[in-house]
Amino acid sequence: MDSKGGTGTVGGEPAAARGYLLDNARAEAGERFVWLAELFDGVTRGHFDRLGVRAGWRCWEVGAGGPGIPQALAATVGASGYVLATDIDPAWLTAGDGYEVRRHDVAADPPPEPGTFDLVHARLVLVHVPDRARALATMVAALRPGGWLLVEDADTALQPLACLEESGLAQRRANQLRGAFRELLTHRGGDLRYGRTLPRALREAGLVDVAASGSFPVGGPACDRLEAATIRHVRGELLAAGLAEDAQIDAHLAAVDAGELDLTLAPLISAWGRRPAEQSLALR
Repeated sequence: MDSKGGTGTVGGEPAAARGYLLDNARAEAGERFVWLAELFDGVTRGHFDRLGVRAGWRCWEVGAGGPGIPQALAATVGASGYVLATDIDPAWLTAGDGYEVRRHDVAADPPPEPGTFDLVHARLVLVHVPDRARALATMVAALRPGGWLLVEDADTALQPLACLEESGLAQRRANQLRGAFRELLTHRGGDLRYGRTLPRALREAGLVDVAASGSFPVGGPACDRLEAATIRHVRGELLAAGLAEDAQIDAHLAAVDAGELDLTLAPLISAWGRRPAEQSLALR
């Protein structure tokens, strides 16, 4: 699948027409935000420190989902700074909590206040967006000269298993369901290899001082709870597509709840780059 997303179908329906698989409208989305924050907020805040985020900075959090990162940015930039948190569905964000909330589609809408942000950040967003090139160009266009873009996305194809050690039936079943979930993502336009392309994508967007690192959670309660919330979130889609059966899903969730599995996630690739101080970057 190329960077424009898949063209397959699930249940006879075109991929691009079916929307974001892990939408914010369900209660499970809130659970997922809690456990994603537990797993990755420390990683993200470490990158903010690396890039020198400080009082007075203007920051745009793209596809924020939950409030954790906007709150952390607001605490860092203080009253002299500004944090904008956007999402296509900002229902889980709280306006007036130190940051501004706007509804925004990074792949379709123009950049807010172009050329003004010291930091633009997106985590686990672009991997789900069929027009990733357009979304990335929008974020770059929002940077001031010298501003930093930090993009963090999964590379599911780099490590596709739920259980690294297939020691029994429960582990094999977990990996089968992870494969089914990956198929759903592909049919919705997700790019399972996107994470590894980030350094090149940032360089091709005209950024300099590009670097990257990876994070790879293995096991523990947060991985378990994220897995359970994700499977419950997409259960209907798995059944409708014929990719799983009720009994299979029930057995998997029971094994997760019993703590029988050493679950892991796809590697999170974090890449960052800076807009050249003397270069004008047009929205492409």
